[in-house]
Amino acid sequence: MKNICIFTGARPNFIKVAPLIRAIESTDNCQYQLVYAGIADDSTLEASLFDDLQIPHPDVFLGVDCENLNELTGRVMAEFERYLEQHETDTVIVVDDLASTMAAAIVTKKRGLRLAHLVAGTRSFDINMPKEINRLVIDGLSDLLFTAGVGASSIATREGAENHKIYLVGNILMDTLRYNHNRWTRPACLDGIEDGRYLVFTLNRKALLADEENLQRMLTTISEIAGDIPVIAPLRGRAHNVVSSLNSQFSIHNSLSYLDFGYLTAHAMGIITDSGNVAEEATFNHVPCITLNSYTEHIETVKQGTNVLVGEDADKLRSALSELVSGKWKTSSLPDRWDGRTAERIVQILIA
Repeated sequence: MKNICIFTGARPNFIKVAPLIRAIESTDNCQYQLVYAGIADDSTLEASLFDDLQIPHPDVFLGVDCENLNELTGRVMAEFERYLEQHETDTVIVVDDLASTMAAAIVTKKRGLRLAHLVAGTRSFDINMPKEINRLVIDGLSDLLFTAGVGASSIATREGAENHKIYLVGNILMDTLRYNHNRWTRPACLDGIEDGRYLVFTLNRKALLADEENLQRMLTTISEIAGDIPVIAPLRGRAHNVVSSLNSQFSIHNSLSYLDFGYLTAHAMGIITDSGNVAEEATFNHVPCITLNSYTEHIETVKQGTNVLVGEDADKLRSALSELVSGKWKTSSLPDRWDGRTAERIVQILIA
């Protein structure tokens, strides 16, 4: 019997591991435990999340709740080591590039266990980003590197990973989108608005929120180019407060449930976001997407998909959004293995 620990550190991780959980549950001689670094009543995990994803709540909450990344790393290492001492584990799967992810990866290898990194090989090539350091450490320690695209596999190879450790399995986010395609729920914020006749705006990056003068320019640009087209902005926390104070023309809402947000983005005329995950989903849904960043971890969304990078430049944003609303967006296609079968590939590798 294979005993697998699926380690998660934040809400987006659950969206990525949901198809993996279903694939393991349907596989003989394979069982898992779902571990979350945070607390059971974490406010970022809405009450409906696990029902929406149709997965169970975590088996174990490590209970770490702090903002300082170095303190968080140390506390997760201590709590996760305690977990591994008490639970028989063959393989630990970690997701993405959080400080908690790195902590779990370090503890896993110190205990001599097999470590698998889901969404490996992603890089910004900016060593000043804390997440870039996390990525380098996690990939360097991993026995199995599950990559979403050719570019990520090439990066892992260039950085010295042995070929037998690298598996191009595709983008697991697409598994979740495929599974929920007929389960989306139309949110109340679209009452009176036709599908395909609105824009979606999301914002989360601290750098964008910190420079309110530049953010104001970008928000004004969006309002001017959108004109009569509604701009729906589901935002949480500080982003909700900052955007509300700077722009009164957007239709600003609290963050939506997973199934509501999936409907919102899948049926939009276009999306303006700083989220790599949202941009990836837009490519799968063939919805034009403008990303307020100068790089993307998944360049396939730009080379093949519907994504365009404009950085934090209001003029580039104006040009791209003008093309979007006029219907002149580029043609796109799905990258290799973004077919909704990534989890199946991963489980077959794990049990081989």
